[in-house]
Amino acid sequence: MSNTSLEQISQQLDSENSRDRLLALAALREVSPEDAVPLIKKVLNDEMLPVRSMAVFALGVKQTDECFPILVKLLETDKDYGIRADAAGALGYLKDRRAFEPLVRAFYEDTQWLVRFSAAVSLGNLQDIRAKEVLLNALESQETVVQQAAIAALGEIKAIDAVEAILNFASSEDWLIRQRLAEALGNLETDKSISALKFLAKDAHFQVSQAAIFSLEKLGQQI
Repeated sequence: MSNTSLEQISQQLDSENSRDRLLALAALREVSPEDAVPLIKKVLNDEMLPVRSMAVFALGVKQTDECFPILVKLLETDKDYGIRADAAGALGYLKDRRAFEPLVRAFYEDTQWLVRFSAAVSLGNLQDIRAKEVLLNALESQETVVQQAAIAALGEIKAIDAVEAILNFASSEDWLIRQRLAEALGNLETDKSISALKFLAKDAHFQVSQAAIFSLEKLGQQI
């Protein structure tokens, strides 16, 4: 992108109109990470939460060496739990395994379920088997969405020895939990996984049964 265009985006980020600033952030999709990140940093402390949220997300997409420490600091210190959750999610996009420890701390120490949910999802995105114990603990969460994230993440990290624990959710009343289970089992091939998938393939909820059928096909199994 030309310097003129970058200057236009920079000026738009200085606009008093928050919609202009959001549009400027969206325009950075076409900008190289090296050029985009300095511009993103201009609005990381924006007075409008949607602008800040979009900027944090952008740091997970436009990856430079600067992004990791910025996101960790936001995760650990920002007063707004939505921004902390955004930072946790962005760290998952980075797929930098240095994020493992900060995400684990966030999961155990942050009081907001949304942050714990984002941390669990990102631990799956890192595909680091060290996350297994944290995610098994997440299965005990009082928040259903955190359980959903943990089941999905255990599949992402291919934690075969977690199959017994997640099979306890095969009859959950929450269809999204059953769907996440069906998807996760497609990465966790055991005899019990296949039996559970055949059970879930007959689920009354279409999205659950379809996820189970897809996982069975992925494992080379017939219904």
